[in-house]
Amino acid sequence: MLAAMANAWKIPELRTKLIFTGAMIIIYRFGAHVPVPGVDIEAVQEFISEGAAGVLGFLNLFSGGALSQFAVFALGIMPYITASIILQLMTMAFPRLKELAREGEAGQRKITQYTRYLTIVLALAQAIGYTALFQAQGAIPDLTPMKFYTIVLTLTAGTALLMWIGELITQRGIGNGISLLIFASIVAGLVPAVPRLFTMSLVPIIILVVIGAVVVVGIVLVQEGQRRINIQYAKRQVGRRMTTGGSTYLPLSINMAGVIPVIFASSVLMFPPTLAQFFPGEFMKSVSDFLGPSGAPFLILQAIFIVGFTYFYTAVQFDPLERANDLKKYGGFIPGIRPGRPTAEFLDRVLTRLTLPGALFLAAVATLPNVLIILLNIPFFFGGTSILIVVGVALQTMKQMESQLLMRHYEGFLK
Repeated sequence: MLAAMANAWKIPELRTKLIFTGAMIIIYRFGAHVPVPGVDIEAVQEFISEGAAGVLGFLNLFSGGALSQFAVFALGIMPYITASIILQLMTMAFPRLKELAREGEAGQRKITQYTRYLTIVLALAQAIGYTALFQAQGAIPDLTPMKFYTIVLTLTAGTALLMWIGELITQRGIGNGISLLIFASIVAGLVPAVPRLFTMSLVPIIILVVIGAVVVVGIVLVQEGQRRINIQYAKRQVGRRMTTGGSTYLPLSINMAGVIPVIFASSVLMFPPTLAQFFPGEFMKSVSDFLGPSGAPFLILQAIFIVGFTYFYTAVQFDPLERANDLKKYGGFIPGIRPGRPTAEFLDRVLTRLTLPGALFLAAVATLPNVLIILLNIPFFFGGTSILIVVGVALQTMKQMESQLLMRHYEGFLK
């Protein structure tokens, strides 16, 4: 591992990408500690600490503590993720968006542009809601129209800047920028929580460490697990030359969707309680209490949503019919399976059966550690969802560095 890190640092291009990624994350963490003007930070922190196990504590975790500071990046990157979910669902429902998705890079640029616009709209609505919420709690004294405009504009601009930083990391850095920002947020929330862990007795600490190690190992095994479909290529004549046939394999991952379903499920389930915080009332309060992150309804619905989103995102990423047509076009076939639609049906059947254990594993890891945390009365919120995101993003980033190293004939991290 250390030798691989040293090799990565020796490559100028990879070193530049690592430095750029680190610089962007530092900027993000700096912005998470710069409060917006005219806000009583102590009142905000007191209000959030009173409901630390509820929706605000959960949102504060995903913002890396920026919400408790009511900082420039208090909204975090969640509006962008919510916008991405909405656009992907709309792509499946509206033919025009589906055509754009099939147009390749040009169509994807259009969809990305729509996602950006929707992100700004959602961030604007959320900024208005947060401002009204904290003003009602006395955290924003003497709220004038100009101060209201300044706070809302600052929070919305913060989300826009985060969205831009995430895209820059993806283009010029290492790893998926949006996922790395969420990773940085969760890790930043874990660091101050570590001292509180030692306020517990020894037995719960040992149990927690053992469970954490087992969960991490399980996540790595499932993320790296593959079903390899044998592919045979027939001999073809290209011009005056006869190409020799060969054999390879098509890797189908157990969890092709990665940690995206977990992020999607958390975002969707946090939407109603977030609205309840902005619109006080008995009905909205009952909704917030019902869907609290530490409650049984939240955990059950989260597991169901994770399974559903895993199948949905896998279907978006892998089209069996398109893959079967590509194999047929280039003279490839699966031994014992006829080319064309029978191949597509075979791949679809295999992928459906393969995705089920991966989806159930994601749901179990996201919910069961939370139950144990509640039973052990752990004094901070760092459940299965956080572990899945941290380990999953770390694996994806290491794979990208691995590919960069192998391209230059170095041994990678995973060899």
